[in-house]
Amino acid sequence: MKISSRLQQIADRLPEGCRLADIGSDHALLPVSAVRSGRVSFAVAGEVSDGPFDAARRQVAEAGEGHRISVRKGNGLEVITAGEVDTITIAGMGGALIVSILTAGEDKLVGVKRLVLQPNVAEELVRRYLLDRGWFLSEEVILEEDGKIYEILTADARPDAAQLNEELYRERTLPGGDTKLSKELLLELGPRLTSAPNDVFFRKWESELRKLDRIRKSIATSSLESSREKEEEVGRVYAQLEEVLTCLQKDKQ
Repeated sequence: MKISSRLQQIADRLPEGCRLADIGSDHALLPVSAVRSGRVSFAVAGEVSDGPFDAARRQVAEAGEGHRISVRKGNGLEVITAGEVDTITIAGMGGALIVSILTAGEDKLVGVKRLVLQPNVAEELVRRYLLDRGWFLSEEVILEEDGKIYEILTADARPDAAQLNEELYRERTLPGGDTKLSKELLLELGPRLTSAPNDVFFRKWESELRKLDRIRKSIATSSLESSREKEEEVGRVYAQLEEVLTCLQKDKQ
């Protein structure tokens, strides 16, 4: 079965022989592919909406994998029981929604060793959740497919996560100057992505700079006093981000 590059990147991060829960599974493409490849021994495909749930059931039935993939309808982690799986994937939704799903179902995370998460937006919220809850961000991937940019965050449950996270999010000075990557910037940009930024990373953040510039110019047209403060704040964020990207570009060269 051929799946998208985004889903393949997620599949590649599943531990061999794991028991998987794919939350928001849509057509169950990821579980079917992962089970067929032998990487996953058992999977739950969870969906909250009737259409995707029915599509997932059809996909699993057509693949002849009903004995290894259980398609279940429910909200978030309601579709699994504690200890049933050791790996969870949540992909293709906003970062705030991913965090709310994990927060609401934290009792279902017992025995889960790995999370593979692909937020469409607000990646920093997911990183902050993982850090606050003691998950170690073991890998970050950024890729572009069909004109869209995706980040895939892999987190592991480890007894030494606190120590590892402290080092991962330690403030660092970029080469060639005094520009610093603070903990807040690392949460925003990605501690691993900034260590080895690729062309997709720069395209994403150059696009974000352009958005900030448009916002700043729009605010500047307002005569309200409160707009001046907002304009200055957006300007500070823009300048900080521009400085970091410039330093990262130089370092890459």
